[in-house]
Amino acid sequence: MPGNGAVTRSTLRQQIADALRDEVLAGRLQPGQEFTVKEIADQYGVSATPVREALVDLSAQGLLDALQHRGFRVREYSRADFRGLVEARSLVVDGMFHALEGGRGGPAHYRDTADAHALAALAGVRRRGEEAQRAACAGDLTVLIGYDLRFWRELSGLFGNPYLGDFLHRLRVQSWVCTVQHLRRAGDLRGQLWAEHTELIDALARRDTTAARSIVAAHNAHALALIERLATR
Repeated sequence: MPGNGAVTRSTLRQQIADALRDEVLAGRLQPGQEFTVKEIADQYGVSATPVREALVDLSAQGLLDALQHRGFRVREYSRADFRGLVEARSLVVDGMFHALEGGRGGPAHYRDTADAHALAALAGVRRRGEEAQRAACAGDLTVLIGYDLRFWRELSGLFGNPYLGDFLHRLRVQSWVCTVQHLRRAGDLRGQLWAEHTELIDALARRDTTAARSIVAAHNAHALALIERLATR
């Protein structure tokens, strides 16, 4: 039975990591805020071991900084950091487009197949995009972040390379962590957030990588301009 204990601890570790990531994205854990393993363990009513493991995981993902003998701190991202993140995720996404142009997976492959499971996967990504768009238009940042992360995670999954998907997901989480510290202070966000998820997947489904690149470039330019504007207020 020792295996069951290992699985339980691993699951708890992931649950704590997910909960803390959501706290950071929601702005309830502020950039620069410090805390200890004991404080988090007491907060969730669990032992220190899975908490420490979860915090180490989040540090490896770039969400926290480990402080020697003092615990952890929510990482503070600068505008230069954000520009670097946008550039990095752009390179990953462009690699996805190159794969599509080379006939290696992607939404176009899923659209052309008669397999019900594959078509359902493509439809699922589009639904995620529709929900993200609705949240963006409504200015609902918390809902938008959740659906936006799922949209990109599932979209990258259509290309059949889990390493690519994991790396892009990490970059987009970091981008949101950097963005949130500004957007949470911006007041009414209706009409200010990018909302072209379905246009992107429709372009990819018809193999129009030129249009897809234009949409992503506009997305990146919008994000950079928004952060620059909010950061200089």
